[in-house]
Amino acid sequence: MKLSFAAAVAVAVIATGCAGNYNTSPQSSGIAGSNAVAASGLHQPAPTQMNAAAAAHIQVSNAVSPDESKAAAYCKQTGGTVYTRVPVYGTNDPSSELQLSGQAKFCQYTDTTTSGGSRIHILLSTLYTTKPTLAALAYLFPPPLGSCSGNPASCYCSTLGGSDLFGGINAAGGGWVNNKSTDQVLEACIFPDMSSIDSWGLAYHSASIIRGIDLTKVMRYQYPGNASRVFRGSKG
Repeated sequence: MKLSFAAAVAVAVIATGCAGNYNTSPQSSGIAGSNAVAASGLHQPAPTQMNAAAAAHIQVSNAVSPDESKAAAYCKQTGGTVYTRVPVYGTNDPSSELQLSGQAKFCQYTDTTTSGGSRIHILLSTLYTTKPTLAALAYLFPPPLGSCSGNPASCYCSTLGGSDLFGGINAAGGGWVNNKSTDQVLEACIFPDMSSIDSWGLAYHSASIIRGIDLTKVMRYQYPGNASRVFRGSKG
């Protein structure tokens, strides 16, 4: 019987350090047909594009630290692209955008076989770790989307115990920005253990719709008791 997300978290804590692999039943990559999308009740808006003048003030360093170099190489090895993103408040209003402190590196997987190329984004450390994270478990054992008002992906992230909100629910907006990515402003669902997968990727997966790539095939964390994945990173 399939575990719930909460049960999976409990089991993963108990089983941490145990050997195991992961595999899922074959699923087509990319957004499923219109019937599946309609049944899910999801409709992701077009990627947010920033005002060119405002975007010019957003400074992003592409430098990779020694600790991140292996994770970045693994992202590329498994077909992803690394994007360094910075947190920006007020992305809904170019005149009030405020770049905040810090940065984070995400691996973006794109399914080029679908119209427009569906994408999913996962934090490099979440992708590369061999230990369980809340984001990985939320993807592996997704609770149903349920009833959400407003932005369904952001609402779903909150029901999982994460957040993608900048300054709470408000009209200003905010996100993780990289102007070279198709998704210039990323809604990243951040969990209390600092793991992250983008909110739309999690929400669509709750409806059995794969965006970008099936992360169970590339995440190095292997849930105990399952078969091997397509890609296997070295332990470390």
